[in-house]
Amino acid sequence: MALDERKFLILRAIIDDYITTAVPVGSRTVSRKSGVGFSPATIRNEMSDLEELGYLASPHTSAGRIPSAKAYRLYVDQLLKVGELSKEETDFLREHLNVRSAQVDTVLNAAAQALSNITQYTALVTAPAVSSMRIRRVQLVPVDDQTALMIVVTNASIIKDTLIRVPEGLTPDLLHNLSETLTQALADQPLSNVRQRFAEVLRDLKENRKLFAGVMNALENRLEDEEKTKVVVGGPSNLLHYPEYSDVGRARDFLSVLESREKLYPLLRTGGSMEFTIRIGPETGVPELSDCSLVTATYRMDDQTGGTIGIIGPTRMHYGHVLSALGTMGRLLTGVLSREETEKEK
Repeated sequence: MALDERKFLILRAIIDDYITTAVPVGSRTVSRKSGVGFSPATIRNEMSDLEELGYLASPHTSAGRIPSAKAYRLYVDQLLKVGELSKEETDFLREHLNVRSAQVDTVLNAAAQALSNITQYTALVTAPAVSSMRIRRVQLVPVDDQTALMIVVTNASIIKDTLIRVPEGLTPDLLHNLSETLTQALADQPLSNVRQRFAEVLRDLKENRKLFAGVMNALENRLEDEEKTKVVVGGPSNLLHYPEYSDVGRARDFLSVLESREKLYPLLRTGGSMEFTIRIGPETGVPELSDCSLVTATYRMDDQTGGTIGIIGPTRMHYGHVLSALGTMGRLLTGVLSREETEKEK
């Protein structure tokens, strides 16, 4: 049984209505929609066919039908129309990103909050990929005779408070000189090249090889920890306002995923430049999100993919509006981070 034009039209009408109302859709509701033009009896027959094909489901408590994950996949792949955000919405996003801070963390928090406000879903934002960041400066600050604080300034943020062991007898002046050596060797290098550059420095050193090796290990370990946990969540309770999450158990499962960065981060590690990714229900691979959809896009920084922005909502989310919001935010976020990068270099 094939999906002809009439089935497409009726299915789209059902999905559009259910996205708005969250109420199972009956044949009479569809027949009253503008542009459908079929009798309730004809629509009922088509709805039965659509249910047999796996595009509709029948809740036990209603004679109406609701779209399945398969229907939403068809909807976003073939039936969805993506418009532009209104000027007011675009200005709202731009204003939220107009934060007076050079810290990327602050910008990302503002982006997550703005996206959650404008979509009324839950927003997710990851920091720029650690491997693509470039080092600006490395500084070793003495704490006591055997400990120093390593501060690494990158083009994205400051990674600090990493304590390392140092040999006794290293004076502040010597630590300063070592800092200059590290900065000269690593400046403008992507963090993915840190180990290679350290190896080159070690070959040329006659002294303090053990200290440099300790610095390298501490830097790599800290960066790895930063990348695994850097997911900003905006509007975590927004989905609790939707009837799908009135069940306490379902709401608790959803919130538990938001608290688990180990589950969230892999979902957001997408490639590409500004490509959109839409995962519907079971496609997320996370059982607790089987009734949710996750839409993601990427933003850029310094001519490389920076990180990911995403929206989690019910499978009946307003996909067109979400895609428009993510596209606009991706462009704005890219512009803000690129501007901050340029200002730092002046």
